[in-house]
Amino acid sequence: MIGVRESVGVAPAWRGGFGRLWTAAVVSRFGDSLRNAAMPLLAASLTDEPVLVALVSACGYVPWILFGLLGGAVADRVDQRRAMWTVDAVRAVVLGVFAVVVARGDASIGLLLAVAFTLTTLQTVFDNAATAFLPALLPQQALGSANARLQTGQQIAGGFVAAPLMPVLLAVGVAVPYGVDAATYAVATLLILSIRIPGGTAPVPSGSRARGLRADIGDGLRTLWRDPPLRALCLATTVCNVGVGALIATLVLHVTGWLGAGSTVYALALTSYSLGSVAGGFCAGRIAARFGRIRSVCLAGAVQFVPLLAIGTVRQVWVLLAGLVVFGLMGLVWNVNQVTLMQERSPSEMLGRMSAAFRTLTIGAAALGALLGGAAATAWGLNAPALCAAALVGLSVIVLLPVVRAADSSPADEEAF
Repeated sequence: MIGVRESVGVAPAWRGGFGRLWTAAVVSRFGDSLRNAAMPLLAASLTDEPVLVALVSACGYVPWILFGLLGGAVADRVDQRRAMWTVDAVRAVVLGVFAVVVARGDASIGLLLAVAFTLTTLQTVFDNAATAFLPALLPQQALGSANARLQTGQQIAGGFVAAPLMPVLLAVGVAVPYGVDAATYAVATLLILSIRIPGGTAPVPSGSRARGLRADIGDGLRTLWRDPPLRALCLATTVCNVGVGALIATLVLHVTGWLGAGSTVYALALTSYSLGSVAGGFCAGRIAARFGRIRSVCLAGAVQFVPLLAIGTVRQVWVLLAGLVVFGLMGLVWNVNQVTLMQERSPSEMLGRMSAAFRTLTIGAAALGALLGGAAATAWGLNAPALCAAALVGLSVIVLLPVVRAADSSPADEEAF
């Protein structure tokens, strides 16, 4: 087992590249949250077909399944900073044109689906490039803190800034959220374009262009599979995301049907999850410093099992809200340490491909979970998806246990993971 010595207490410097990258990520998440909330409403105004409305959300998953591995291979072949600002520039243009079309009243459900699919396809390149870019910008010992700050900032921007502004912007005009999102991508483009990497441009493997994309993708999959902690982490996250997808897709039915509450409680439920996630961003580094990264992920899953079980069995609003706070907190502890461990253990020239393989499996699992959640709610009741999520999160912990035990039993790995 390969050991990786952790230094989780080093904070990244805000001045320079990381501060600009953080600002670009937070600004973009703000715009994305506005757009993601506005698109289903626009779809519902354009068609009465539930399947077509659901397809808008599906466009957030399907391109990852189709193109995620390809996006990772591309991210490893190019200058990652250039890939990031180019993708953001294209997204700014796409959304700017779309905002004009919506403002003119010429939007159609077909155009809406095409735009959603295009934006997510571009995201497969951006996200994989961003994951591979951060280690070129910061020393390894600062990655954990950097990932926590990035994810916490994005949660605040999406959950606490964008959400309250959404009704105000829609009152101004139905196209305004898309115009604002286009502007955030333009700002992010300029910020990323201005970043300078210490020591020059991040290196691109000299032999990567001579090989086929299929060979590159295969190398990324094999390298991920041959690393025991990353393999276990990928399998555990895939299992966990099936449950999370089931819960999130049916949460509105859980609130309005099983609990008999209204839209206000549903909004409070989403806010509770966001509150927990922000708290998790502040706790992730401390928990990793105490237990190590793999153990922190395992602990997060074990703790999440309890609130999920309570949500699925106790018919009280306060249990749902408190449970989602804990669930969100431990979810961000999982995510921060997962991403950081991937960055620490992956060869730099293959990080984009390994990240893509990881994301393709785990995001595809969330899409499958959404379908299974609907089936479980229909067959066994509206609280069944929460209970299924609890069972699958518990199973994910079992998947991680062999790696945790191996680290505990090996003195050489005492400070690894």
